[in-house]
Amino acid sequence: MINKVTDTIYYIGVNDHDIDLFEGQYIVPEGMAYNSYMIKDEKIAVFDTTDKKMTGQWLANLEEALAGDRPSYLVVQHMEPDHSAAIAAFLEKYPDTTVVSSSKAFKIMEQFFPDFDIPDRMEVQEGSTLDLGSHKLNFVQAPMVHWPEVIMTYESTEKVLFSADAFGKFGALDSDEDWTCEARRYYIGIVGKYGRQVQDLLAKAAKLDIEKICSLHGPVLTENLSYYIDLYDTWSSYRAETEGVCIFYTSVYGNTKEAALLLADMLKEKGVEKVAVSDLARCDWAEAVEDAFRYDRAVFATTTYCGGIFPAMRQFIQHLTERSFRKRKVAFIQNGSWAPVATKIMKSMFERSEELDFAENEVTIRSALNEESIAQIEALAEEMAAGAKADSGRMKCSVCGFVYDPEKEGKPFDKQSDSYKCPICGMGKRVFVEEAAAKAAKQAAEVAAADSDKYICSVCGYVYDEAEAGKPFEEQPDSYRCPMCGLDKSAFKKG
Repeated sequence: MINKVTDTIYYIGVNDHDIDLFEGQYIVPEGMAYNSYMIKDEKIAVFDTTDKKMTGQWLANLEEALAGDRPSYLVVQHMEPDHSAAIAAFLEKYPDTTVVSSSKAFKIMEQFFPDFDIPDRMEVQEGSTLDLGSHKLNFVQAPMVHWPEVIMTYESTEKVLFSADAFGKFGALDSDEDWTCEARRYYIGIVGKYGRQVQDLLAKAAKLDIEKICSLHGPVLTENLSYYIDLYDTWSSYRAETEGVCIFYTSVYGNTKEAALLLADMLKEKGVEKVAVSDLARCDWAEAVEDAFRYDRAVFATTTYCGGIFPAMRQFIQHLTERSFRKRKVAFIQNGSWAPVATKIMKSMFERSEELDFAENEVTIRSALNEESIAQIEALAEEMAAGAKADSGRMKCSVCGFVYDPEKEGKPFDKQSDSYKCPICGMGKRVFVEEAAAKAAKQAAEVAAADSDKYICSVCGYVYDEAEAGKPFEEQPDSYRCPMCGLDKSAFKKG
């Protein structure tokens, strides 16, 4: 379909209602949108293509929007195949077009299209610009949001940010559903691991005057942009979005389920307004992951199974830890008829997670509920109803190091207006991080750096291990680049 974003910017994307699983794992009952855009000026720029099966429809949309004109540039912001699969078909039809992308994207392009030559190419990086006439494109590198090659494009005349996959959501554009829920599920599932990189991107975006956001999935965002940006800030800093308790359980014969539901009832009786319960063997796991990141407290209830824990629970915790689950209060319920070890195993799976506050009360069920285990659930409900552990509320500017102390300032940091600026460096509210977390990370980095033989890319997190590489990092030539995000040697820090 074709829609006008502005008088000179066109939406030329497509809706896919035949897809059942996005990326082969996410349930999308409302389909999926593969967005593409075009700017008409003295020179015409097309932004990204589409999924392979939608190529014909997309090319028809493009031809209609061109109305007899020819494109000058194809800007490839992201090489994931749902956005890049039609590059070869596009160039066969418009061979004189210059392809604009990052150096890393061109390498990946060659991998996806090994038999297709792209002679007319323009490599861009952070700060590169492209003049179309009255429109000027400014390129922003966004490595690991959520692939290493990603660039975004800011059009300064009409103040539009073409944001690649950022600010996207599940669902076709002709579906009638709330943005927040499906954007949250999309973000946590697909981008959630890369919170630090998203925070870096938000710091860059804070310096731009943005009036519209054009993502590669979901609607064009045109109003109340601070709402969407603030949600991304919350999600990418791993702060809880909603006060409440989510309970995740697996149950073989119903006894662990009974305990989970009893806990839910007790929490509601004690005044907890938001209680979400998920049967991990039956629910949409991505919805459950979304809840774990949305609420500030979580309870995991499962059985001891084959000397370990029930498979659905093991897989679910892996989903959480690989997405950097942190900053939550966490509790456990275990069931075991003769040798319950579920709590021990679940705790061990979270041992590398940061800033988790484990509940003092734990519940052990021996086959079925009895007076003792019910009393344990009552005690756990009391503790979890009291809320997540409070912190000092001190926030640190990640740019200059200024520390915001709520006691001195007279109000919590989150009560400051969105226009709040750091009094030292002038950066906006979203560059602040919790001081305790920043201090702990710095101390850990200093300890690790003391005797480390590893160098870490400060952009994408790739680890250069000297032992594995068989060569000291310092001996790498100045032309060495990170194999993940493509940045040069200076991006690496010892640690």
